[in-house]
Amino acid sequence: MIGAGTAGVLLAENSSLVGRPQSLIDRLSPRDRDSVRAIGTARQFNRSEMLLSQGEYQDGILLVESGLIRSFYTAPSGRQITLAYWLPGNFVGGPHIFGGVCMWSAVAAKRSMVVCLPGKKLRELARKIPDLALHLLDALSFKARCYSSLAQMLGTRSLFERLIHVLVHLAETLGIPEPNGEVSVAAAFSHAEIANLIGATRQWVTISLNRLQKRGIISQKRGILVIRTPDALRQLTDDEA
Repeated sequence: MIGAGTAGVLLAENSSLVGRPQSLIDRLSPRDRDSVRAIGTARQFNRSEMLLSQGEYQDGILLVESGLIRSFYTAPSGRQITLAYWLPGNFVGGPHIFGGVCMWSAVAAKRSMVVCLPGKKLRELARKIPDLALHLLDALSFKARCYSSLAQMLGTRSLFERLIHVLVHLAETLGIPEPNGEVSVAAAFSHAEIANLIGATRQWVTISLNRLQKRGIISQKRGILVIRTPDALRQLTDDEA
């Protein structure tokens, strides 16, 4: 599931499962919102700069103000799987929102601005501001739905189905419709990034996309992915992999 109407970029059956959350603090009163911001520190991260490192201690959470943040898990073998690309309005650093050892890593997928909220001060504010405590619970519930949906997709959908799923949503939410019916996606992810999203290897993604290109369903040129026949793409099945 990908797009401005959602949390960001992650695998989910449909947008109704995870939706797009409201910002953790935007629903607070102006006074309470100022109290939260007063304990925070704004930081800018350039593309590929790490925010969190798996296995290391993290104090509190980081609110995404702008940009795009990728969270991912690294196996002992070194293989990675992307959990999500988070858009502004989300936070990274859970489930230990008041501080704890990171279960996964987070990196800026492009230049991003975040607000770091330290765990001890966030806990104190949650005691004083009931609405903040409720919003934190809602946010954790939302994250749980996202990762549950991810697990369901990984466990029940084939690699090919997951690939088609990502391509369709890229076209629907980031695509630019052309007069001839094609859809151009200028912000397409690299083959390696798509592979990490669907739990495949870069080589498998490259081979699969090349097959779709030979069939005239997509074309790839200079970093632009063109969905030539969107309807045909949506109707593809495992038998046509």
